[in-house]
Amino acid sequence: MKLRLCRGAPLFAAALAVQLALLLFPARYAARVQEGISLWAVCVLPVMLPFLFLTLLLSRLPQFDRISRALSPAFSRAFRVSGAGGCAAVLSVFSGYPAGARAVLGLSARGCIAKEERLRAACLATTSGPAFLLGTLAAIAGSGAGIVLFIAHLAGVWSVSFLLGRRAPRPQPAPLPPPQAEENALTESLMQAVLSVLAVGGAIALFYAFGCMIADLLRPLALPPRAAATVQGLIEMTSGCAQLLAAPSPIDLALTAFLVTFGGMCVLVQQWSFLKETGIRLAPFLLVKAAQAAVSAAAAFLLALPLF
Repeated sequence: MKLRLCRGAPLFAAALAVQLALLLFPARYAARVQEGISLWAVCVLPVMLPFLFLTLLLSRLPQFDRISRALSPAFSRAFRVSGAGGCAAVLSVFSGYPAGARAVLGLSARGCIAKEERLRAACLATTSGPAFLLGTLAAIAGSGAGIVLFIAHLAGVWSVSFLLGRRAPRPQPAPLPPPQAEENALTESLMQAVLSVLAVGGAIALFYAFGCMIADLLRPLALPPRAAATVQGLIEMTSGCAQLLAAPSPIDLALTAFLVTFGGMCVLVQQWSFLKETGIRLAPFLLVKAAQAAVSAAAAFLLALPLF
């Protein structure tokens, strides 16, 4: 009983502190929530909704079976994941998080991704997309910085995923279930995409406000701007990245690559809301994402040196 109480104590204390801040400064933090909603509506929703819908739809169509079987040998050798896991990774590269995590959940539920490979598939398929790295962040720091971040991000994710699979046996090809009728695939994909993107919007709005609370709490400590931006990015990744890239240097790009690859609490909550249903344990997933983020940061620093 005491152990259960201790486990919940940090989260309880944090929730109580946030509630107290909302009661003491309602206007300030209501405005921050509104800013988070605007960020989601302007920067995330227009890109994420169509990509998420198409990701869900493609995984339900008959052609997915053929693509999965075609990708299976390469992904099995390199990452020890099945063709279905490889398809989820490819969809994630184009769509960004949390579309890859949602694809892993859907394919796992349909028996396309075996239990023993789900952690590897999830770590491989939880990437940011080009729309964010080459669009949003490149608009802040320049196209060269966006390209560096995109290459470093994928290098970190793929290299650690490659090492993760070295001691794992090659997955056995799982029989794919019969494809859904096209009208069912359309309606179910649309419904799940809308619900998922609404959940993402709520997470962004809340964690954007939480990040501002942390920044206010740390302000008396007079932390260096880079350190304050990194701490805020660990809560809500987008705002932290924007601050780091306002006057970018190699170290700023390295920290941005770390935040983008790890995701921060906001992105991790979005991803875990799907992945928890697959039976994956949280601690190993976080360890792998941290390792991927560290490699991405090192790669971004080295790639950025000629630019600055």
